[in-house]
Amino acid sequence: MFKDQRYLHYNAAGFRQDLIAGITVGIVAIPLGMAFAIASGVKPEYGLYTTIIAGLLVALLGGSRYQIAGPTGAFIPILLAIVLQYGYEDLLIAGFLAGILLVIMSFLGVSNLIHFVPRSVTIGFTAGIAVIIFTGQFQNFFGLTGVEKKEFFHESMIEIAHNFHTINTFSILTAVIGLAVIFILPKIAPKVPLLLIALLVPTICSIWFFPGKVETIGTAYGGIPQHLPSFHFPEITFTKLVNLWQPALIIAALGAIESLLSAVVADGMKSKVPKHDSKKELFGQGIANIITPLFGGIPATGAIARTATNIGSGAVSPISGVVQSLFVLAFLLLFAPYASYIPLAAMAPILMFVAWNMSSRKAFVQIASLRSGDSIVLLTTFLLTIFVNLTIAVEVGILLAALSFLRKMSGSLDIKKSKLTDVEKFKLSTGNESELIKFKISGPLFFGTAKHFEDRYPELLNLGQKTIILDMKNLTAIDATGEAALSAMLDEAKRQNKRLIFKRVPPEKVSLFKRSGLYEKIGEDNFFML
Repeated sequence: MFKDQRYLHYNAAGFRQDLIAGITVGIVAIPLGMAFAIASGVKPEYGLYTTIIAGLLVALLGGSRYQIAGPTGAFIPILLAIVLQYGYEDLLIAGFLAGILLVIMSFLGVSNLIHFVPRSVTIGFTAGIAVIIFTGQFQNFFGLTGVEKKEFFHESMIEIAHNFHTINTFSILTAVIGLAVIFILPKIAPKVPLLLIALLVPTICSIWFFPGKVETIGTAYGGIPQHLPSFHFPEITFTKLVNLWQPALIIAALGAIESLLSAVVADGMKSKVPKHDSKKELFGQGIANIITPLFGGIPATGAIARTATNIGSGAVSPISGVVQSLFVLAFLLLFAPYASYIPLAAMAPILMFVAWNMSSRKAFVQIASLRSGDSIVLLTTFLLTIFVNLTIAVEVGILLAALSFLRKMSGSLDIKKSKLTDVEKFKLSTGNESELIKFKISGPLFFGTAKHFEDRYPELLNLGQKTIILDMKNLTAIDATGEAALSAMLDEAKRQNKRLIFKRVPPEKVSLFKRSGLYEKIGEDNFFML
């Protein structure tokens, strides 16, 4: 383990820093782990199992020095939908499959492709997830009873509206106390563990002043066991694979995006240390998501807020992540019974706070105000995330972004008449300069711009000159469709008994022409490099 570059120059002083950072993050991770699990439709202890196992494995096997992994808010809508549609056991299978997909992604180098997901898509679905998490806490905040969990946002809002008459004033009071702690505490004691205090204060108040008046983890879920669950391999059938491959794929994709984004944020916060290894990070995330479901844990990924807390607390290596997992394990073994007293209303403001922070409000308003293709992608992804599901939202968002990009690129191919050089006149005019003309082609010639080229080349061929020079020094890219357009132009030039000269074609494009057979069709004598 210590041959890993992440432990370079590691010493006793570094261990002391990691110990403090790990305990600090562990204190933050305990309430979040339970809250994310409950919001995902499963028991709170499953969030703790995930924090312990996935956090440990990502720390040991990942590619970042500072990454803290565990359950995150981004997964809540996906996991809740899977639980409601298929059940908890199938959620474990989906997480297991997602882990396998992440390992495959690491070997295929997919980590580089993640960076091509447009910002308008990531901001759109992140803001949509934030809305779902925030509104999903109305039930616990107001202490509503008889509310059935629904898969779709509008159904959930209707269900809450129908049961709003069951409002519990003690739940509201508990939640407001927690909310007040979240707003006031950072101003008077910014270094204390905010979320833990925001959980403890309303819990103590509810126990002392109105015991038994609000629903707790104990009354809702029967308490939390004081041990890790035993190993259990889920029953995987062909039918389940067919049903769960798409949820597994979206879990893997979102997990990859979240973990790499978190690692990039960590790199930015610690600019003087080596950057993270993207392939290794995905591998670590994959192994974590393969192993965690075997012990009852839910899907996990890199957590940006906890990773930032880790760095801010002085972490210097992955040992802090190991300490965090061991600290949460110690809490589970020693203090799990006391978690039964935590009111669900005390967890509601914590999740609302998380949702507010992850909503990317400023970026959302900035992109939406552009009134461009990015704005359409953003709003479409946002609305589909809320009213349909994240899978469709991401697919449609990326498709719209691709179409918007192609639309922009379709006008980026420039064909302009250019002045002949003395060398060209001497080498190619054959004594009659009026029969020679040159055009500069700049930009990409691919399927998005080929139509523009096909519309223009008949005009170039019909200007009367016998020899036409195509200066391609600034040709940035060409694909099979672009080559087909050039081939069609060559055929038409041959039919009209005209010569095409290809000048200053970039070497990599010449190699492409040779592999495709276009080089032979053009003819070696028709390449002019001066």
